[in-house]
Amino acid sequence: MLFNSLTFVVFFIIVVALHNAPFFSWRIKKFNLLIASYLFYAAWNPPFVILLWLSTLVDWNAAKWIHSATNETRRRLFLLLSLATNLGILGFFKYGGFLLENFQALMTAIGLDYQPAEWGIILPIGISFYTFQTMAYSLDVYLRRAAPAKSLLDFSLFVTFFPQLVAGPIVRPSQLIPQFAEPKKATPPQFYWGLGLITIGLFEKIVLADSFLAPAVDAAFGASGGLATLDAWTGVLAFSGQIFFDFSGYSTIAIGAALCLGFALPNNFRFPYAAIGFSDFWRRWHISLSTWLRDYLYIPIGGNKKGPVRTYINLSITMLLGGLWHGASWTFVIWGGLHGLYLAGERLLREFTPKQDWFSGWPFKFAMALVTYFLVNITWVFFRAESFSDAMLMLSSMFGLAKDAQKVLYLNEIIPAMLVIGGMVLTHWGMRSTTKEALIAKTPTWAIAAVWTFMLFMLLITQGSDSAFIYFQF
Repeated sequence: MLFNSLTFVVFFIIVVALHNAPFFSWRIKKFNLLIASYLFYAAWNPPFVILLWLSTLVDWNAAKWIHSATNETRRRLFLLLSLATNLGILGFFKYGGFLLENFQALMTAIGLDYQPAEWGIILPIGISFYTFQTMAYSLDVYLRRAAPAKSLLDFSLFVTFFPQLVAGPIVRPSQLIPQFAEPKKATPPQFYWGLGLITIGLFEKIVLADSFLAPAVDAAFGASGGLATLDAWTGVLAFSGQIFFDFSGYSTIAIGAALCLGFALPNNFRFPYAAIGFSDFWRRWHISLSTWLRDYLYIPIGGNKKGPVRTYINLSITMLLGGLWHGASWTFVIWGGLHGLYLAGERLLREFTPKQDWFSGWPFKFAMALVTYFLVNITWVFFRAESFSDAMLMLSSMFGLAKDAQKVLYLNEIIPAMLVIGGMVLTHWGMRSTTKEALIAKTPTWAIAAVWTFMLFMLLITQGSDSAFIYFQF
C-alpha cells in the first residue's frame, strides 16, 4: 500500500478512528494497530507476511534465551540463531540472484559453461529495513543494552508498525517498544503537526520528486548513448533532488502518520545538502541507517580504537556493506566504497591538521561544502545507473568526454529541475542549523495556513501516477 494513494487515505482514516474510539481498551487498540500493519504489508503481497511472523517469533524467543542463558557460549549460539535467520532471509531473497549471477560469471571466466535456472524470486518489500530493526533488538539484549520486551504483542507491533515498516526510519527497540506500554493518543497540536508533516511528505514525493524532477532523471539515465554535458549534469543533479525528496518524503509521512496516532519516530534527515564534509553528510542523510551501521557494525569491529590503518579498513568495510545493503549490484558497492573513500580522506585530512579548527572560517567552509556536494553527486551516478558501463558513460558525459553526445532534455524539463534543485540547496543552507519545528514555532499562523494551502493545491492539480517510493526496492 502506497502512502501516495487514495487507498492509504481511506485506510489511515479508519485506523485513526479505531485508535481514538473510546470504547476500546489499550490492548485492543494495539491489536487493531497490529492487524492494520499486517494488512498494510499484505496489500502488496500477502504471502510475505509469513516472513514478518518468522522474524518476529525467532527474535522474540532468541532474545529471551540470550537474556536467561547462564554462560557465554549459549548466549552466542542464541544470538547466532537470530542473526542467521534474519541475514539468511535477507541473503536469500535479496542477494541470491546476485550471487548466482556472479558465480555463473566466475565459471565462465575459468572456462566452464554453467547455465543455472532463471532466478525468479520476488524481493519482499522493505525486507532490508525490518530485518535490521529486529536484529537490533537481539543485539541490544546480547550486548546488555536492554532487557527483552515483556509483551509479545508490543514486540510484534515494534516489528510491523505500519508507518515505518517498509522504508524506515529504522527504529531502535528503546525508541518504540516503551511507547506501547501505556495508552497513546495524539493531542490536538500533535495531530495537526502530524497532518502537516504528511502534507509536506506528499508534496515532496508527488510534486517535487515525481512531477518536477523525475522526467529529467528518467530521460537522462534512460538515454541509449552519451549525453550533452548540460543534459548529463541536469539529470544527475535532478536525481540528487529526486532521491532526497522521495526518501525524505516517505520518512516525513511516516513520522507524521505515527504522530497522528500519538507515537514519536526519530528524524531521518537533517538537510543533508548543507553538509560540510562527508561525516557531516552522514549525520544528516538517512540518519537511522548511518547510526545503525555505526553502532552495530563499525564500533563492534573496532571502530577507531585499533590504530589508523584498522580505522580506515573499518570505515571501508562499513560503507561497502552499507552500499550492498541498498541493492544487490556492484554499482551500489561502488557507491558505498566511494563514500568510504571520502570518509577516509576526510579523516586523513583532519589528522594532518590536528592543531587547526578544520572548519574555521566561512571561505573554507564554503569551499568544502561545494566539494562535498560535487562528490556526493558523483556517487549518485552509480546509485542510479543500471550498470557500471552506464555509470561510466554518464560520468564521461558530465565532463564532456562522451562520443556522439546527444541532446535528450528540453527546456521544459531542464528549467523546472534546476529551479527545484536551486531552491532545495538554498533551503537546506537556510535550515542548516535549525529544525522544521523551530521554524514553525516562530512563523505567523497566516503564513503557515498559506503554505499549507499552496501544498494542498499543488497536490490536487498535480497529475500523480501513484509511483512507488524509490527506497521500496531496498
